[in-house]
Amino acid sequence: MELQESLLRFITCGSVDDGKSTLIGRLLYESKLLYADHLAALEADSRRVGTRGGDLDFALLVDGLAAEREQGITIDVAYRYFATEARRFIVADTPGHEQYTRNMVTGASTADAAVLLLDARKGVLSQTRRHARIVSLLGIRHVAVAVNKLDLLGYSREAFEKIQAEFPDGTCIPMSATEGVNVVGRSELTPWYDGPTLLQWLESVVVSSEVDGPSRFLVQWVNRPDASFRGFSGRVLRGVLRQGDEVCVGGRSSTVERIVTMDGDLTEAPKGSSVTVVLADDVDASRGDVLAAATEPPGVADAFQADLVWLNENGLLPGRQYLAKIGARTVGFTATKPLQLNEIGTDSVHFEAPVPFESYRVNRDLGSFVVLDRLTNATVGAGMIDHALRPANLRWQALTVDKQARIERNGHRPCVVWLTGLSGAGKSTIADLVEKSLHAAGRHTFLLDGDNVRHGLNKDLGFSDADRVENIRRIAEVASLMVDAGLIVLVSFISPFRAERALARELVAENEFCEVFVDTPLDVAEQRDPKGLYARARRGELPNFTGISSPYEPPENPEIRLDTTALSPAEAAEAVVARLRALGVC
Repeated sequence: MELQESLLRFITCGSVDDGKSTLIGRLLYESKLLYADHLAALEADSRRVGTRGGDLDFALLVDGLAAEREQGITIDVAYRYFATEARRFIVADTPGHEQYTRNMVTGASTADAAVLLLDARKGVLSQTRRHARIVSLLGIRHVAVAVNKLDLLGYSREAFEKIQAEFPDGTCIPMSATEGVNVVGRSELTPWYDGPTLLQWLESVVVSSEVDGPSRFLVQWVNRPDASFRGFSGRVLRGVLRQGDEVCVGGRSSTVERIVTMDGDLTEAPKGSSVTVVLADDVDASRGDVLAAATEPPGVADAFQADLVWLNENGLLPGRQYLAKIGARTVGFTATKPLQLNEIGTDSVHFEAPVPFESYRVNRDLGSFVVLDRLTNATVGAGMIDHALRPANLRWQALTVDKQARIERNGHRPCVVWLTGLSGAGKSTIADLVEKSLHAAGRHTFLLDGDNVRHGLNKDLGFSDADRVENIRRIAEVASLMVDAGLIVLVSFISPFRAERALARELVAENEFCEVFVDTPLDVAEQRDPKGLYARARRGELPNFTGISSPYEPPENPEIRLDTTALSPAEAAEAVVARLRALGVC
């Protein structure tokens, strides 16, 4: 591919106030890429809100939000397109503040190159290192280190070389964005430097196209307008897909019979093409599957070592169920290590179903995923796959005696009766009375009590948010197994978080979960305080105590709500049994 036809996507990144926006503005100005009206607007804005005493403030060309101009910082990712005689460019100016790291990740996710800026006076800061780490994780191989504001140190060679020593594998360029030194043309102010200017470096970056790799076609939709046509619509992620190629999906092989577009059939579709593929054989494939070169298929697994960047104010809780969107598929996701906002870590992650994948270093599309909150669908993290931890060769063992056989033997439906509420609300007392009534009626039951379980199965867990999540995850799995055994399982746990209660519900069938909110106001629960726990929590002796120093998220739509200020334990238990009868459980 000729340089004049190529497009380079790059980002500017680094710590706050290192001059990223100013550099882009200077690059546009020095390259003679500003229209007269843009230049006039820049002059007016520089006089009105500029930070350079009336001189041109090039950062204003990029910082478009009012808050950015008022504070003199970058908040959102700003994209600018420009072109020289040698190449076309799309540059993403990413924010330097730590709280906007998520925006930097967004800008870097599609970049081919990165310009990492730093203030020569301050040297390498923690945010500089964080951005350098993210650039590395995202597989950006072309990195230039722009040692900016060198004019404020008299263009000191010693200061430049001290910083250069920390980046032995990068191209370091001494510069002053405000003065235009080594941005477009070489400057006599740095006679000791014989490397490229920033623009020369950008024009020389060679972007790999992955055309030579094995073909990968992501299925986004099964296209079947009528009985005579069945195709798979999607996008070529890698390589070139050709008519007649042998491809495989889900362990079955076939041949590409047609590559269909609105403008007619193609003989081949290169990377990035959105087409519909018709196979010669009737192969079962659906959204999220990958048609791949039969000789080199991608891996399929459900557990990976991955690099994670956490983007949400609520930290990642190990064991909590999130969602991961990888390719065109969304699956359940859990991690094993905690992360806080803007933290980066390497972890073992698990998906609830096997997915086709490739290492992020090889294929960004099949090697990356976003993490979603299971309840709100908000994006909370991003991940890059390094390698699989185990192949997806675990299968359910078929058994002769199943849940239906146990239901017929027991003579009643199984169900999870999940009692949640504050400590002292009366959950255990009510659950015990409910089980006593069901047992007397000949129903097969079991009661899982929060305190009792912590003497055995969960004795290794404390009361941090992460341990509470794991506590409920284990109990939810046990309750699910007991439902398979045909039992009515009463679960009496504070279970403070909606996300974990939602997980417990999802593990069983729709009609096999009954959430019981034992609704007791905090002051009433505190007055009862049969174990003296609230008093100790108030004194600071019990950290992470629900209702005092740790939150309780009440159910929004429980099947049963018990107002224990109006009902006795016996009346509350009878209300639960009556509702279970109405639901057809007993």
